[in-house]
Amino acid sequence: QMVFFPECCAFLGESTAETLQASDAFPTVVDSFRAIAKKFDLWLSLGGLQEPASESKVHNTQLLMDPSGSVRATYRKVHLFDVDVPKGPVLKESGYTAPGDELVAAHCVDPAGCEWTIGLTTCYDLRFPLVFDRLRHVHNAHVFTVPSAFTKPTGEAHWHILLQARAIETQCYVIASAQAGRHSAKRESYGHSLIIDPWGKIVAQCSDPNATGIAVADLDMDLLSKVRERMPIGMHRRKGLASLGGSSSGENAK
Repeated sequence: QMVFFPECCAFLGESTAETLQASDAFPTVVDSFRAIAKKFDLWLSLGGLQEPASESKVHNTQLLMDPSGSVRATYRKVHLFDVDVPKGPVLKESGYTAPGDELVAAHCVDPAGCEWTIGLTTCYDLRFPLVFDRLRHVHNAHVFTVPSAFTKPTGEAHWHILLQARAIETQCYVIASAQAGRHSAKRESYGHSLIIDPWGKIVAQCSDPNATGIAVADLDMDLLSKVRERMPIGMHRRKGLASLGGSSSGENAK
């Protein structure tokens, strides 16, 4: 069993100063979640913790933690959200966040003995399909995490479409835990946490998409395998790259 938290799951501040100050508590926050994992015998996906990067910047860090409290994977968000949102706030994540420089996948075994590979992504990464393509075809991902704090205008326009597209084109489960509701006078998140299967079907969502809640789904490796067998895009992709004169050698890069 695994619980997936949204981006900024421990703190979402109103200013750069607050965000930087929150990073001082990073070890304490991790220890708190470690205790939860141990107490309830759960895997945890912790989206978007503020990890110190330098005196003036943090990393937007996602941790994958096993039931013993051990951190099995650390992903630092690569694509930073520097956008003047239409009819919304002007956000410049790079002003206080240092980007990561590698893609990350982790492995776990479910209670039935199935081995899963989980590709870690965060929020704005969703708009960069090459990230998902490489995690699927180079790192052999079965599941993607997409912890997010999408703004309301961008969420209304693109959230469902992008998530379902990533699931369909990679034939993976997509688990998108999202911040919801108004955080301050200047900031409101779209919400609509979703779990999507490899065929692009929404299999779970919160009953109130704009409030704190829980969505639950069972992931089915048999379903995933059947989708990939009936439409073998992995094989077709390799043939397509070869016929176009492309090389897959560079895909081993992080």
